[in-house]
Amino acid sequence: MKRVTRVAALAAATALTLAACGAAPEEEEAPAAGGDEPSAEETTEETAEAIDFKACIVSDAGGFDDKSFNQLSYEGVQKAVEELGAEMAEVQSDSETDYAPNIDSLVSEGCNTIVTVGFALSAATVEAANANPDIEFVLIDDAADNDFDGTKDAENVKPILYDTAQAAFLAGYLAAGYSTSGVVGTFGGQPFPTVTIFMDGFAQGVEHYNAENGTDVQVVGYQGGDQGSFTGGFEANDTAKQVAAGLIDQGADVLLPVGGPIYQSAMDAIADSGSEVALIGVDADVFETDPSTQEIILTSILKKMDVSVYEAVTAAGNGDLDFEAYVGTLENEGVGLAPLHNFEDKVDPELWAEVEALREAIIAGEVEVTSYLSE
Repeated sequence: MKRVTRVAALAAATALTLAACGAAPEEEEAPAAGGDEPSAEETTEETAEAIDFKACIVSDAGGFDDKSFNQLSYEGVQKAVEELGAEMAEVQSDSETDYAPNIDSLVSEGCNTIVTVGFALSAATVEAANANPDIEFVLIDDAADNDFDGTKDAENVKPILYDTAQAAFLAGYLAAGYSTSGVVGTFGGQPFPTVTIFMDGFAQGVEHYNAENGTDVQVVGYQGGDQGSFTGGFEANDTAKQVAAGLIDQGADVLLPVGGPIYQSAMDAIADSGSEVALIGVDADVFETDPSTQEIILTSILKKMDVSVYEAVTAAGNGDLDFEAYVGTLENEGVGLAPLHNFEDKVDPELWAEVEALREAIIAGEVEVTSYLSE
């Protein structure tokens, strides 16, 4: 666990900002942008016998309506407080300068547990936790080890991390088997470890498919580490569209964009190309969260932040929160692969059976998937 802590914290120091990936489930409606957004003082309607507990959450710069990282985490808190009959407060960040003041504002509101979303908030979370030892903190996608000594910098922080390379491995194997051109592609927003972990797992899955089937499916757009095609940000713009178009021009007929709304730019590139290119989503089941993808979405690599945050806040409300790092894996269902949906009839049933068998082999330790969280 100390090795997990050391390396994951290094990820936190890699960048000052984090933009999340993919899209979030819409099982519960998150706050909309603009005037209808709830203030930090508003609380959710109690649906259980009230308890003396207040759970709070501060977003990364994407905001709670990003259909992605922040929104999934928000939905987890929201579900927990409704079931607990607890209070809830939230505050959104517009930039990295908001992180520390926003956390402090929730401390002042008397929050018992504060969820901070993203490794960009790690330093501010640790500082607040050390200054307020009676408050519990849940930190998403970071191990709270900013001095890299292998241990948490604050005892009252619970780190929640996700080994998405395991699920991306399955997606890579599926993509390689589905491809007719023998070329698949992936690109990201910025080369943060929480982005490249998807790309690396995807490439490993393609390599495994080749080894098992005697094929030579190529991965374009990623060479490993921080070497690959990156848009420089996490916006759906012409740069992201050009990167996707470049991969399509190299023959890729399956694309994995990793970085929030950049998948929308990939969709535009696919439409302009006139080619039959399948898309793979990240974080949530994009088929469900964005109906515009339903004709081209092969599957999605799931990062179940809503579930893990819900479980952490529920435990905190019941006085049972432990502060050991949680790492989402295939085995504990913290990560996974979405159904094929409209592609069920397009994917060879034998290939899908191989993907499902591969999932069990990874869980059993028979197939190794490496990542910065795998040790």
